[in-house]
Amino acid sequence: MIIGRRKFIVKATICGIYVIALLLIAKRVMRISDNFSWNNQSLPSQYSKTNTLRYTNLERYSSWLEEYEAQIIPGLGENGRPANLYGKEKLEAQKVLEEKALNILLSDRISLSRSLPDVRDPLCRNITVGVTSLPTASVIIIFYNEPLSVVLRTITSVLNNSPKEILQEVILVDDASDEDDLQGKLEFYLMKRFDTERVKLIRLPERRGLIRARLKGAKAASGEVLVFLDAHCEVIVQWLEPLLMRIQKKTDAVVMPIIDNISEETLEYYHDNRPEFFQVGGFTWSGDFTWIDIQEKEIVGRKSKIAPVRSPTMAGGLFAINRSYFWKIGSYDEKMDGWGGENLEMSFRIWQCGGSLEVTPCSRVGHIFRNFHPYKFPNDKDTHGINTARLVYVWMDEYKRLFLLHRDEFKDDIEEKIGDITDRVELRKKLGCKGFRWYLENIYPEKFVPDENVIAYGKVKMKERNICLDNLQRDEDKPYDLGVYGCHSRLYPSQLFSLSNAGELRRDEICAVVNLEDVMSRRAKVKMIDCRERGDEKEWILTDSGNLVHASTGLCLDGTGLTPKTDVYVAPCSNVLGQFWQFEFYSDSVTPR
Repeated sequence: MIIGRRKFIVKATICGIYVIALLLIAKRVMRISDNFSWNNQSLPSQYSKTNTLRYTNLERYSSWLEEYEAQIIPGLGENGRPANLYGKEKLEAQKVLEEKALNILLSDRISLSRSLPDVRDPLCRNITVGVTSLPTASVIIIFYNEPLSVVLRTITSVLNNSPKEILQEVILVDDASDEDDLQGKLEFYLMKRFDTERVKLIRLPERRGLIRARLKGAKAASGEVLVFLDAHCEVIVQWLEPLLMRIQKKTDAVVMPIIDNISEETLEYYHDNRPEFFQVGGFTWSGDFTWIDIQEKEIVGRKSKIAPVRSPTMAGGLFAINRSYFWKIGSYDEKMDGWGGENLEMSFRIWQCGGSLEVTPCSRVGHIFRNFHPYKFPNDKDTHGINTARLVYVWMDEYKRLFLLHRDEFKDDIEEKIGDITDRVELRKKLGCKGFRWYLENIYPEKFVPDENVIAYGKVKMKERNICLDNLQRDEDKPYDLGVYGCHSRLYPSQLFSLSNAGELRRDEICAVVNLEDVMSRRAKVKMIDCRERGDEKEWILTDSGNLVHASTGLCLDGTGLTPKTDVYVAPCSNVLGQFWQFEFYSDSVTPR
């Protein structure tokens, strides 16, 4: 009887232990699901099955994690130094680099916690602030098919260099990636290596593009300040505090760090040896962002070389903004699709509606700039062009004419092509925003307007031939030779030139000069260079008879004997027909001659 009772107790105990074990396992599985929640809610139903399948074999992911961390080479790329692979690995890495625009194999071998140089101005290191007095920040990182090690290094960098007292959370938004590494492996790494109370993952069920993905992350954020980062960044020491300090002082300031370059090939952290040297944002009339030098009035008015600097526009990938102000000022245009144009839209809106865009020099972040996008956009849609047209019709007023010179397909059937913009027009009225002319006069007075404050503009044609000056579709990011082509029936961007009141023969920010090394030859070519260079060498004089005389050499622009797609030159002035040129419009009448 006693023996039977003992057997029963033993069996009951074993059953109890088994039940407890099952409960613990169930609780653990629930924890895994909870770790990847949004605003403390369970994952949407479309993820629950996938999530369960991913964790039925944790041993497989454990083995992968061991192998992944074992491949890291200690010391490789430390202090931001350039790194390389050798032998077969180098050849394989080169193939991947050409395909993905990033050396993924090298990234996999570099520590996620590698050190970076402190490239801040020494004055920045003397600033002390009690972090507990600063507003909290939600860092929002969007990714689509990014290399896993690059995403993890971005997260690790933020966690390692951000005080816990002010880093509320890191919100990852996966824009429906389909790369295997970004599925179970990513989630397993987050669970094992990060505090998942602070690192949260949102997965979108379908690809929605950068703009809508960022809005999803912003809606999930609880920090007082939203900090947007690209998924291929590394931050340095005390990068976050200066951003928060400035926003605490001026809540309608949208603040950017200095953006340093990380090589896509060697992962070297590039930086200028002069901490005070950096650029701010501009734009082109074709609707692209561009880097420009700090404006003269900013240099003169700064009280300190580490004081914030105003920027006419922002690149859009890295910035901080007060969360309440983000929503008040209109967040993003939700009808913009994919990627592109959202940065200029926000730039113009912030300035025209009473806020400011600033770079704070004591915050520095490294960013991998790729030579091309390694993935396609849905349906090969021109999201950049469509999004830019939306902002042009809402914010640029009469200056939209200059964008439409480059993109005339957006002149007609606007709503059909770019969608309804009524809500954004109403937002502008509600906020009482200023016009684009005000923006140009007060925020970006250096911006050259091709048909204002000029002697002449438009096509530049030889008087007796249907031949016009043309950039021949050459890359204007570097010096190139000016050419000629058959005149188009209407004004095309490649044939839009201006003769400024200062005598510059120019295309936007590119000016014509004579290659002085060739002046002694019979024909010296005409170079197009950055207008900030060469001083007096950029001046041209338009005579009453139509000669374009280069002031410093006395030579005339000459197209004698040229055929389309050839380079133009200068020669001693004479009465040959090839030296007489006619602009399409002149400032005294603004009508064709």
